[in-house]
Parts: sequence; structure tokens; C-alpha cells
Amino acid sequence: MINETATERVIDEVEFLRRLVPLEGARVIDLGCGNAEVSRRLLERGVIASMTALEVDRRQHAANIASEHPSNLRFMLAGAEDIALADQQFDVALMLKSLHHVPMRELGRALAEVRRVLVPGGYLYVSEPVYGGDFNDIVRLFHDEGEVRAAAYAALQQAAADGVLEWVEERIFETPLTFRDFDDFVDRVVRVTHSDLSLGQATAAEVRRRFDKFMSPQGAHFVRQMRINLLRRAD
Repeated sequence: MINETATERVIDEVEFLRRLVPLEGARVIDLGCGNAEVSRRLLERGVIASMTALEVDRRQHAANIASEHPSNLRFMLAGAEDIALADQQFDVALMLKSLHHVPMRELGRALAEVRRVLVPGGYLYVSEPVYGGDFNDIVRLFHDEGEVRAAAYAALQQAAADGVLEWVEERIFETPLTFRDFDDFVDRVVRVTHSDLSLGQATAAEVRRRFDKFMSPQGAHFVRQMRINLLRRAD
């Protein structure tokens, strides 16, 4: 459900993240980094000391390795449920729209792994789309994430209840989402490597019909709500 009380509008999640989490000089791990856009921006702004970015998609990981990147950005092919790194070496862990991609049976293990690699007092920042709104209503026609997102949120709550991680706070913000046209939507949402989605003819026609309702000469504009959960490894 869309949270009608959410009033904060966030354009730059990096700046929002900086307000919530102590990042200066931090050693950060990004779990499910995708193209590592946020990781790169944090390093470019001189905010953090280093970034280790994990990705399970082999094609995206190969592209990350081949890309130009600073020496303090390290890429690894691995999932959050199996972090092949030593204990207590990160100050902050990020999961940006990635927790719901962890296999449901492995969610508890993934959060235990996060705790293991965090130093005492280290933070886990989880950013997940709220399951609701116009954009979600279009995407769920061909890729319904209701079950996995609910499972991801329940896993966070269970981790806090079990004392794996300490619950700090929950926030919801709104962020704009714009596409040049329908082809841009298909490239960025349907053809992402980690999902390999495809649209049947009838589904594609309905997706296009709903998408076109939001088209203007400036593109298609949506507002998406994001739920932020901040947890920490207690001292």
C-alpha cells in the first residue's frame, strides 16, 4: 500500500543516506550492487574510505569489472547469503532494492551474514520499493514481486526479533521515476540482466496501454515510494 503520510521527496538517495548513516571514512559493502551507481557516487564524493560491491548476476559483474573504476572500489561475484570475507570488517552494509532478490529460503542466512561482516555498532541500510502505486501496478502485470518483497520485510522484522540485528528506524520517502518513452521503460525494466523478463503479446499490449496514460512530451513520469529500514549490529 502507498503510505499517504509520506511527504519527504528524495531526488538523491546518496544525500538521504548520508543523513541517516555515519559514512565519513567508512568501509562499506554493497550487497546486490547492480551497476554500482550508488557505490561509485559515494566514492566520487569522497564520503567513504572504500567500497566492496557484490553482485550475483554474472553479466553485470563482468561489466562492472570491465568498467573504469577507482582502486578503492572492489567487485566480487557473490550473494548476501554467502559473503566470502572475514568477520567484522565493514562499518556499513547497503542493500539497495536488492534484499527481495535474495532467495526467500536464504533471507535469514543473508542477514546473519551481514551481521557477521559488520563491526559492532555497524549499520545495515535497506532500501526497498513500497508494493503499491501506479508504477508497481504496471510492472506487476509481468513481474509481480508482492510475495518476495513481503518476505524480505518479514525477514528484517524477524532478524530484529531474534536479536541478529537491532532495529533503529523505518522511513518512507517518495522519489520521481522518469522514462523517455516506452522503449526506455523496456530497456531499463524488462531487459535488466538479473531478471531476464519477457512480455507476451497480450501482456505487452496491456502494459503499453497503461504506460501510455503517463506519457507527455517530456516523457512518462511516476512517483515511487521507497521504504528505508535502518538496523545495526549491537555492541
